[in-house]
Amino acid sequence: MKNIEITSQGIRRALKKYDYSRSISEYIWNGFDAHACEVSVDFEANAIGNISTISITDNGYGIRDINKFKPIFESEKEIDPSQIRVSSATHGKNGVGRLTFFTFAESATWKTVYKGKDGFYEQTIQVHGNSLHNFSPSEPQLTDKSAGTTVIFSGIHTITQHNFTDEIYKFICKEFAWFLELNRLRYFSLKINGEPVNYTSAIVGEQEDYCLKLQEYQFDIKFIRWKEGLNREYSRYYFIDSDNLEKCTRTTTLNNKGDKFFHSIYIKSNFFNSKSVPFFEGTIARFTDDGKVYEELIESVDVFLRQKRRPFLRGAAEKIVEDFEKSHIFPTFRNNTWDQYRRQELEDFIKELYQVEPKIFGSLNVEQKKVIVHFINLIIDSGERGKLIDILGEIVKLESSELQQLSESLKVSKLSNIIKTIRLIEDRYTAINELKELVFNKAMNANERDHIQKFIEKHYWIFGEQYHLITAAEPKFEKALRRYIFHLRGEKPLVAINHSDKNKEMDIFMVRQLHKDDHISNVVIELKHPNLNLGGKELEQVKKYMSVILEQEEFNASNMTWDFFLVGNDFSETNYIEREIKNAKHHGERSLAYYVDNYKIYVKKWSEIFTEFELRHRFLYDKLDLERSKLISSKNNANQVIENLDANSAIQGCEVLIPD
Repeated sequence: MKNIEITSQGIRRALKKYDYSRSISEYIWNGFDAHACEVSVDFEANAIGNISTISITDNGYGIRDINKFKPIFESEKEIDPSQIRVSSATHGKNGVGRLTFFTFAESATWKTVYKGKDGFYEQTIQVHGNSLHNFSPSEPQLTDKSAGTTVIFSGIHTITQHNFTDEIYKFICKEFAWFLELNRLRYFSLKINGEPVNYTSAIVGEQEDYCLKLQEYQFDIKFIRWKEGLNREYSRYYFIDSDNLEKCTRTTTLNNKGDKFFHSIYIKSNFFNSKSVPFFEGTIARFTDDGKVYEELIESVDVFLRQKRRPFLRGAAEKIVEDFEKSHIFPTFRNNTWDQYRRQELEDFIKELYQVEPKIFGSLNVEQKKVIVHFINLIIDSGERGKLIDILGEIVKLESSELQQLSESLKVSKLSNIIKTIRLIEDRYTAINELKELVFNKAMNANERDHIQKFIEKHYWIFGEQYHLITAAEPKFEKALRRYIFHLRGEKPLVAINHSDKNKEMDIFMVRQLHKDDHISNVVIELKHPNLNLGGKELEQVKKYMSVILEQEEFNASNMTWDFFLVGNDFSETNYIEREIKNAKHHGERSLAYYVDNYKIYVKKWSEIFTEFELRHRFLYDKLDLERSKLISSKNNANQVIENLDANSAIQGCEVLIPD
């Protein structure tokens, strides 16, 4: 078979996958391939960023063979730059890199100095973009210059100064970062317009140096995690001898995992001085002393890498869940305790699944992600968790240890959430039964201040989920206002209220801040003695609370609402409360007795509170098939109930306090 010389059109076609960033990188590689330790890229730009010339200079051994400008291929088959192996070995192939300038310039001129038989020679070679198959060399001339090459590009098109300082600079960092780090101790440098390429700030996400001693050898190890994937370099080990020369390289075990954990490991030791790494990897050599050292080294560094990867994956898993939430990939869950447990269980499993096999979500679009997440949620809800593991094992290639990890995660997650949910529901029913005893059973001898109020302080979820308890135990309004401001803004102001009723005392004052729409919902609860029937006097007391709040700017932002609850066993015989509720009936809310602006007053019987609880929890109660008889309180008096409040998991904590 005869070789053919490719035409200019054929060269363009063969190199069509090169863009200007990769082309410039090829010329930089030509310098390093020529054993240069210094390469400089320089360009001149005018006031509006247009570039007139670009030059790339290296101190390598020069171009000794001008036949490199005569690319010979077996055919005109397209050359794909992604298939070129980038390593510290010779990078170029058949001289094609020298002809890629047509992507950004009209012509290229090489001024090279190389060592010949009689000394150093200087020669100029010129190639035009419209005739890439032709080149014009000058006659070599003896010179006193040092070896090296400068290639000058003229007739610049496509590239501007902005391209250079942005995308080309970033491309160069991703292309040469691993190589410059590999040769850092040999003082290799790559500069652009006189400034060293700062790949550390550009793409280094994390780095760590440590030392490992195995037998009589010391290994100095440097780990680097890259923020982004390198252009054409896998995650690798680089083995370096005591003269800082790379002896060999091999990929790590964490490539192609779909997790973006891009990394390089540089291992320096005199262990590599006389032997190459392939020697240690031979079947027989593994049983030698040096082979065992090498195996132990790789095993140890692999453990280190996996330890580094674990927190990285946890962080990435958190971001995956955040992205899923923003893209509305998760099913809709209602804002109740049971649904929030279900949501948390699903999120936890998605995080675990990502950490075991990140690729499972990598190539999916939004709709596909939604389908698989909903599918996982259905199986988790169905209780057929074992089948989920089997199906995932068919979808992705998981090792047995990874499948076991997922399986254990599901079991722990399910058991934990079921236990927490059942305990919470049981304790809520127990709490409600105890409260019924306090307000209905006269034999308990319960009173408003010592028993009912203390009980509600711990179980204020009865009046609304996710509230913060600002004050309890009947604080004065000024103290309540200070706590309120501290909770909302973190400030500790000295406040004074100028109102005749400022010394009135609220039983319970709660606040809920909804960050989604910047809304602040406030609740004030006035509890009355079980033997006291509610009438006009009690309602007027609540209105006085409201009047104090109405006159304080801090309590009256436009995004605030106030709900006041007056709660007792029954209404008085005057029917005053019934008439007020009837008068406010047109607002369409049960138990509403007064409504003005952002303020509402509700008057409720304890029987209504208990009925509302039953309606909210009936579904879960039935599903869990709880035995009501076991939830009935066994306390004989009100004091026993209060003494054992903290044993109930349904309690919600304590008041908001201002630190000293």
